[in-house]
Amino acid sequence: MSDAGPGLVLSLDIGTSSTRAALYTSQGRPVPGAESSRPQRVHTTADGGAEMHPEEVVQRAVRCAAEAVERAGSQARRIVGVGVCTYWHSILGVGANGRATTPIYLWSDTRSVAEVEALRQRLDAPAVYARTGGPLHTSYVGPRILWIARTQPESFRRSQRWMSIGEYLFLRLFGEAACSHSMASGTGLFDLSRLRWDPEVLAALPIEEEQLSTPVAHSRASVGLRPEFARVLPNLSDVPWFPPLGDGACSNVGSGAVSRRRVAIMVGTSGAMRVLCPTGGPTPPQGLWAYLLDERRFLLGGALSNGGNFYTWLTRTLRVGQRERLEEALSRMEPDAHGLTVLPFLMGERSPGWRGDARAVIAGLSAHTSPQEIIRAGLESVAYRFALIHERLRDRLDAGPDYRVIATGGALLYSPLWMQIIADVLNRPVVASREKQASGRGAALMALEALGMIRGIQSAPFAFGKVYHPDAARHARYMEALARHTALYRRLLE
Repeated sequence: MSDAGPGLVLSLDIGTSSTRAALYTSQGRPVPGAESSRPQRVHTTADGGAEMHPEEVVQRAVRCAAEAVERAGSQARRIVGVGVCTYWHSILGVGANGRATTPIYLWSDTRSVAEVEALRQRLDAPAVYARTGGPLHTSYVGPRILWIARTQPESFRRSQRWMSIGEYLFLRLFGEAACSHSMASGTGLFDLSRLRWDPEVLAALPIEEEQLSTPVAHSRASVGLRPEFARVLPNLSDVPWFPPLGDGACSNVGSGAVSRRRVAIMVGTSGAMRVLCPTGGPTPPQGLWAYLLDERRFLLGGALSNGGNFYTWLTRTLRVGQRERLEEALSRMEPDAHGLTVLPFLMGERSPGWRGDARAVIAGLSAHTSPQEIIRAGLESVAYRFALIHERLRDRLDAGPDYRVIATGGALLYSPLWMQIIADVLNRPVVASREKQASGRGAALMALEALGMIRGIQSAPFAFGKVYHPDAARHARYMEALARHTALYRRLLE
């Protein structure tokens, strides 16, 4: 390995679809073969629930880390630190014995709609939005805590602490939860400017500040695994583990979207568009959000609850067969040639309208509409949602001649057609990231920065692939379709 340095770092990326572990060199390049991945299981309910089992997540993370270390062979002795990232907005209860008392309630759980309305009646919603970076919505922790208290009173009573899955992982591994400013910023309970839990929001909830973890700087590492985990992870027992960061922030870092000239767009299970800002205040444009990478840097952007999951639902429900053949068929279609208008809200809406109660719509069906046309319209509809976010970010971007949209996420990178649709809709070049696991690599780079092994995340090398250039004629057709899409949204949801 020509770029190998004196040490290696392990990254642990806990997502909703899978957990992944991989070793990286001192330049942030993956060590060949030293990786592991395990699928996650999400339990969904007809009334909008989305849950995971906390102990299963912990055990998968430990097994992934152990497998990656084992596959590193003798190089495992060179591991000098561990970087961790995971999904924002999750919450679970923990009892006096340090074990979970509830499932993990995920960002996609929409059952707290009534609690959102209750909080809007009690709080100054615009002021909360300005301080916390996120509106009152089912994605965030406050309404969900109220929902748990109302619907799961026994579990709520037994829960002495409330935390994200990243904090719970560290609680199990080290006996002490570690909450980074990044993870705190995704709760909707955290004052981004003052770097503290927001007293006004907490006063509206049936919990005390002492029941939340103390937010810490990313540089504050945990060392010394508990014996049961040290036996499984001996090479990781006495090296620093840095507090978990939000996986979206790490995706920006890992893909190279580390300035205002590079905006990241991700489509995995869900979707997001984010720009990393090294300076300025973390006040989001209306309809978007602001979260922290660490105590010095923040992200502005918007998130979609419906991305790759919408594509998967369409293809499964319509039974269209092999993906490769479908992609070819869809690519032969002209833009917006199907006469359909789609609102892709299977899991409610986040940015920019924040309607947790929104549901999907397919308008314009006829006896001649084919399954392929519905799917093509679905892909275009997700691109329109990104266009609405991009427009609201416009004033915060450095959109000069070298401005690029960097694409990440498996659902997007495996569909050249979707990449081209997004380039045409945004009227901006879209470049495919060649970083296999952007979030995990971002966690590794943040660990390397904290260890002083790189000057900063911007100094790392980044690999890019094909550039998808926009076509003016296709863009014009898509803008007409976007106007129709927006009109339908207003008619049904405003």
